[in-house]
Amino acid sequence: MSKPTVAIVGRPNVGKSTIFNRIVGERISIVEDVAGVTRDRIYSSADWLSHDFNLIDTGGIDIGDAPFLEQIRLQAEIAIDEADVIIFLTNGREGVTDADEHVAKILYKTKKPVVLAVNKIDNPDMRDMIYDFYSLGFGDPYPISGSHGIGLGDLLDAVAASFPEPGEEIEEDDVIRFSLIGRPNVGKSSLVNALLGEERVIVSDVAGTTTDAIDTSYEFEGQKYKIIDTAGMRKKGKVYENMEKYSVLRALKAIDRSDVVLIVLNGEEGIREQDKRIAGYAEEAGKGIMFVVNKWDAVEKDDKTMNRFNEDIRKNFLFLDYAPIAYVSAKTKQRVTTLFDQIKMISENHAMRIQSSVLNEVIEDAVARNPAPSDKGRRLRIYYATQVAVKPPVFVVFVNEPELMHFSYERFLQNRLRESFGFEGTPIRLITRARS
Repeated sequence: MSKPTVAIVGRPNVGKSTIFNRIVGERISIVEDVAGVTRDRIYSSADWLSHDFNLIDTGGIDIGDAPFLEQIRLQAEIAIDEADVIIFLTNGREGVTDADEHVAKILYKTKKPVVLAVNKIDNPDMRDMIYDFYSLGFGDPYPISGSHGIGLGDLLDAVAASFPEPGEEIEEDDVIRFSLIGRPNVGKSSLVNALLGEERVIVSDVAGTTTDAIDTSYEFEGQKYKIIDTAGMRKKGKVYENMEKYSVLRALKAIDRSDVVLIVLNGEEGIREQDKRIAGYAEEAGKGIMFVVNKWDAVEKDDKTMNRFNEDIRKNFLFLDYAPIAYVSAKTKQRVTTLFDQIKMISENHAMRIQSSVLNEVIEDAVARNPAPSDKGRRLRIYYATQVAVKPPVFVVFVNEPELMHFSYERFLQNRLRESFGFEGTPIRLITRARS
């Protein structure tokens, strides 16, 4: 089931990005300084108590040369389109402005829950400044301070209370769900048609033709699949056509519902920054991943072309060195059906469970070959490891002092697990815990 989406909407200079960063906090699972990770800060995953959700900062959405009020309107419309709940952010120190009322008029038109927040209320003596905001017509305003983190708990309680009730979603255990993600016009719709062997999705050379994600059930060689086509990661219209960033937002819910994500690249154009942004979210979400280089028939090739493209992918996506690469042509259907075997393999690895006895034999052998590091006379001791989750596989390693587990040694252990058990196409997580 996809996570609810929350959008932060408001006029400029009310602190949208500050609130966004406060809510996201340290919950981003990809470390920013790892080479090869490019993060677009207008979206992220977040959580509050038992609720996981996607968060959009519309202040980070670049509308180009749109006039001031037009830019506000376009950002608000994106939020209305994408969000389940909207945080309407205002500035308590400046009171209600004409621009606030402009945003309010736009939000009146949506039937989605709107939670009004008054920012920059930095101490209790300033709480009287919120009363003017009742005039906006969204009920009780929540006084908060983005710079000090005050009041965010109450705000998030109100947001979580407005989340839609989870629907009854019947999922068949034997169905592999996969999505195709990527920049507009890399050939996702054509690839879906080639996979299905029929024209089930409208294809056009105009980027952004498909407007909604389309789920299609399909069976291939006895295995059931559900294809979640995210070709509609952009909508028609000037606002969407001017924003490459927006395509990421359209991918979030589809990725959440997938077991395996196919990152579709354009063989003619090569790799773009947008490709890395999209791939970063798929990795963070813990999905099985593979690269599909489409339009390979249109590439002028010699005997080293594929090797050079492989090297380019590995250099730009260092954090996805486990993801297999396939070269296809949706137009000629070259090697398209081979994707199903790889998707099935990745799905099986994504759900793989390792017996604790076998797991610990591998860990012991790894430590014997490469002893754990020491720091100021203290040496890391690994006592025991066990698998605690699948999709993706998660392992807890019990040690004497978790702070002695250096990133490089954790990486070494992950590589040993991959060498021993495969795990091609799936991220694996290692959690270090102190033995009680």
